Amino acid sequence: MIKNYQDLVNKVSKFEIDKNIDLSSGEDLSIGIMNLISIEEHLFYTSQKTKNKKYLDLLNEVRLMRTDLMKEIIKDYEGEVWCISKHLLSSSMRLMEVGTKELKKGNKEKAWSLFEKSYQLYTLFWGLNLSKNNKIKSQNDELNFIDEKGNKKTSESVFSKLGQVVQKAIDCCRE
Repeated sequence: MIKNYQDLVNKVSKFEIDKNIDLSSGEDLSIGIMNLISIEEHLFYTSQKTKNKKYLDLLNEVRLMRTDLMKEIIKDYEGEVWCISKHLLSSSMRLMEVGTKELKKGNKEKAWSLFEKSYQLYTLFWGLNLSKNNKIKSQNDELNFIDEKGNKKTSESVFSKLGQVVQKAIDCCRE
């Protein structure tokens, strides 16, 4: 049982990515799901701003579609993993959108910081769901964390550790 972030990182870091999975399709699907979550939000706000209940019917249809598609990625979950996954995708998308707006304003550093946070949340989504869906299998070797200068790092955040594991998966995806 995963009790905290370190347990999750320890569990995921001992995995080897299954070379036969097509993670690129899962990534595309996850981006589609992000957009469906965003559509749900817009339909909610539109229903409230216009006081028109027809938007609630549309919201429900989009929600049903999003729920159905999430089942393709999140096959087996415990506790609140389903909701955590949805909120990780939603937060990732929102931070990406805010980063894009900052970039448009010429605030590259702020945009970069927001993009990094967006990717960290996206990475956490995949770290959580790849390990839960048996798309990675156990292996005893440890990950080596190396900084941009080639020096071994001694401490890493949960995002950085999971990012390295997920990056291994992304590097192995088929087109």
